[in-house]
Amino acid sequence: MPLIHWRDESSPLKDRRAVTNNVLLSRLDLNLLISLDALITERSVTRAAERLHLSQPALSASLARLRSHFGDPILARRGNAYELTPFALRLAEHTTTALEAARRVFESQATWEPSESEREFSIYGSDYGFTTVGRVVSELAAERAPGVRFRFMLHNPMVVEDAANRLRSVDGMVIPHGFLSGLPYLDLWRDGWVAVVSSSNDAVGEKITMENIAELPWVMTYQTRSASTSAERQIMQLGVEPRVDVVVESFQSLPHFVVGTNRIALIQAALIPFALRVGGVRVLPLPFDATPLVNALWWHPVHNRDSEHEWMRGLFKEAADIVAAAAAKDVP
Repeated sequence: MPLIHWRDESSPLKDRRAVTNNVLLSRLDLNLLISLDALITERSVTRAAERLHLSQPALSASLARLRSHFGDPILARRGNAYELTPFALRLAEHTTTALEAARRVFESQATWEPSESEREFSIYGSDYGFTTVGRVVSELAAERAPGVRFRFMLHNPMVVEDAANRLRSVDGMVIPHGFLSGLPYLDLWRDGWVAVVSSSNDAVGEKITMENIAELPWVMTYQTRSASTSAERQIMQLGVEPRVDVVVESFQSLPHFVVGTNRIALIQAALIPFALRVGGVRVLPLPFDATPLVNALWWHPVHNRDSEHEWMRGLFKEAADIVAAAAAKDVP
């Protein structure tokens, strides 16, 4: 029987480093990493506690442990708000990578099968995005992967302005081009704009005119630097300053604020069926060539090579094709 020769290539220094690293890891609490991620994302103990469904004292205790561990405040008060310290800003990317790696470890299966998965995907977007593509995505997922869950969360101007940071801890955001940059995205579908007026609005004839747009009051969405729509901006570029009566952070609600008034609202073509279900409204083409919006799914680069995330992206694209085909039939 031949002898088997084996030589130990390790060194005492390497052994000591390995032991030190193992001891350090054994003392770490994964929950602290989760707390750190929430604090970096929300930049507020109160909001981070709400995000994790914890009490504020519990998260304050976690922050105290993090401060002790890193020797850094993590959050520093600036006036009436808190800001991340320079050290915390450097930690942000590492925190995302570490959390994603941990998630992959504990959610991994020998072979991932959508039909057997129980993963939850979290997506930011508007009620327009959820009513259209989100609804179809959930239907497709229910057929092919009944254990997979989707958490659709309404964004707001603050979330959109902080998207690069927010997307670290969620799976994506459905929002048209023109708001985000420097992030991976998947184009979903192009959508047009139409006007909605009350059926009782005698000031508008069979067609809406530029005079109507200039003279009649409006219902608009959001009306902030990061949340005005492309069609609204285009109207102002045409030299018309709309007289805004109502601002509502919901596209689906717009027809409700039009019924029985002389107001005008703009909605996306994919929402036409939902607007008509409200009753008492007319949907009319615009008197100018409104630039279509290109809806897209955006995500953090950490998800680029995630096969499960890739499956989700394919589901969104398939759902978007269905939405686009349906919307094309409803445009007046």
